[in-house]
Amino acid sequence: MIVLSAKDLTKTYGTDVILKGVSFHINRGDRVGIIGVNGAGKTTLLKMLTGEISCEEGEFFVSAGTRIGYLKQDGGFDSEKTVIEEAEGIFSHLAAMESEMEELLRGTEDLSEEESRERAERYDLVHERYKDGGGYTYKSEIRGILSSMAFDEADLGKRISSLSGGEKTRLALACLLLKKPDLLLLDEPTNHLDIGTLKWLEQYLKGYRGTMVLVSHDRYFLNETVTRIFEIENHRLSVYEGSYTFYASERKKRREAELRKYEKQQREIHRQEDIIRRFKERGTEKLAKRAASREKRLAAMEIMERPEGERGKMKLSFRENFKSGQDVLLAENISKSFGRGAQRRKLFENADLDIKRGERVCIVGANGIGKTTLLRILTEEIAADTGRIKIGHNVQIGYYDQGQQRLNGSNTVIEELQDAYRLYSETELRNILGRFLFRGESVFLKVGDLSGGEKARLALLKLMLSGANLLLLDEPTNHLDIESKEVFEEALLEFPGTSIIVSHDRYFLNRIPTRIAELTSEGIRNYLGKYDYYEEKRQQTESGKKYLRQMAEETKSASGKKEDDYGEGLSAAERRRLQKEREAEERRLRRRKEALEEEIESLERDIKNLEEQVSLQENMTDHVKLAEISGALEKKRKTLEEKYENWLQLQE
Repeated sequence: MIVLSAKDLTKTYGTDVILKGVSFHINRGDRVGIIGVNGAGKTTLLKMLTGEISCEEGEFFVSAGTRIGYLKQDGGFDSEKTVIEEAEGIFSHLAAMESEMEELLRGTEDLSEEESRERAERYDLVHERYKDGGGYTYKSEIRGILSSMAFDEADLGKRISSLSGGEKTRLALACLLLKKPDLLLLDEPTNHLDIGTLKWLEQYLKGYRGTMVLVSHDRYFLNETVTRIFEIENHRLSVYEGSYTFYASERKKRREAELRKYEKQQREIHRQEDIIRRFKERGTEKLAKRAASREKRLAAMEIMERPEGERGKMKLSFRENFKSGQDVLLAENISKSFGRGAQRRKLFENADLDIKRGERVCIVGANGIGKTTLLRILTEEIAADTGRIKIGHNVQIGYYDQGQQRLNGSNTVIEELQDAYRLYSETELRNILGRFLFRGESVFLKVGDLSGGEKARLALLKLMLSGANLLLLDEPTNHLDIESKEVFEEALLEFPGTSIIVSHDRYFLNRIPTRIAELTSEGIRNYLGKYDYYEEKRQQTESGKKYLRQMAEETKSASGKKEDDYGEGLSAAERRRLQKEREAEERRLRRRKEALEEEIESLERDIKNLEEQVSLQENMTDHVKLAEISGALEKKRKTLEEKYENWLQLQE
């Protein structure tokens, strides 16, 4: 069944055409990803479908009774309510039913039999609606989704007006998911989400039973959540029936096929024109008639338009003014806290990094753990509480900050470059800016008036011109569209120098790093591979078993005795008896350890399965089931802790 259809939608702003003749349909249950370069019209299309803006031509249809939920890119929250009040307000009808049921149960002793019967019937009716509407599960569902969106118990009482932009966006998304609309329209839902929250959202959307349309530049997220791709390019919309990976492959095939078809037709047109010219040159009546016949056929031919070329791509290449030494950067025992006294909060401690020339090290970690702070410490912009940093020989650092705070908002684009690179002429700078899609009068735009994507391109341009051989990059793919991300990734892969990059872009993390460094409150864990490898190994590390074994072996090697130390002063027979007893005890301990390890592995599998069940959509809305799973999960975790304790004792 078609939920939404559009025909010949056209949108213009003055003389600028945004969308032209856009047509498509979306069936119930479809999962559509809309992609395109910044400014292509993706958000404009969503706003048209919600009725927020009108179109000059065309029409669209939404099936009757369809409830639409729309997440704006900016979150759009302006409220004096608290976080929990905003979420509970979605279920105000259930709260009203609770009050009505309480009222119906109050003061029944003074009623007549007829009045009591009427009240009982009314109570049963309201109670049935309350139960069917999720009255017994909505409060746990609210807390479950808010928790998954990184709101802990202390955050629930915060005023929305005091939240950051990212927190408001997460709250808007949480409230939208709680409403469970029939048609979800999501504009950049992955903004401000860390990897853990992204994974939860992916699982939630996979289980979502409604229809979904989302705008996103997150290629990994698109691969995990959508089954159709709508590409907006050159004001028009093309449909691809598959995931992002399918789209990327199919798009290339389509372009090549269209170009071949066009070139084949052009060759045929030229051939026919050449034949007509020759016939006419002969001057005979017979050939003149044949020429006229061919001219008619040629005039009746439906001439293909040349396939529109791809929009100009950013041209980026990082170079280094000179090579650094092999040892690029060494950081030891770095720690950082903020605040004073009881308000002092530790971000991380014992952080070590040893960076060699040519490495591409990607730093990952939870939101708020201090990834940006660590980069600022490495640039010596702020000081660490403890530890030391040693910069290697001939190292020149270039820093990209995700907020582009190092750009001067009062400068024009070209002035921003002239201030930093005075040896270039204006003509040279304009040519360079053209490579980064700043053409014509756009070079005279104020930096403060640029979009996020434009600021990102300008900051990358300045970094490219710096000639640094060590790049420190803080979320460099934020604000970049997919094409710009791909250009940026190719430039990094070809860069001969060294780079340290903070990122939560999992597609990027599966292409770029030679090593992933996970920053935690206790230090840095290194994984010699890309994101999928890191994720697999991190799951093993989280089990704790590997860490415990290492500790136990270190303890044993530090405090254990050699066999020759035993039995001093005893006869040979007594020493043999003691040796046999010791060997028997070691065999018993070994069997006990092996049995415990098997039990630990089994418990870890059970816990992982239960954790996956908690995030399933059908369980999140079933209060009784959720409580049952949570109880079992708590019991398994407690048992696992006891097994770990027993296992550790056997190592001592």
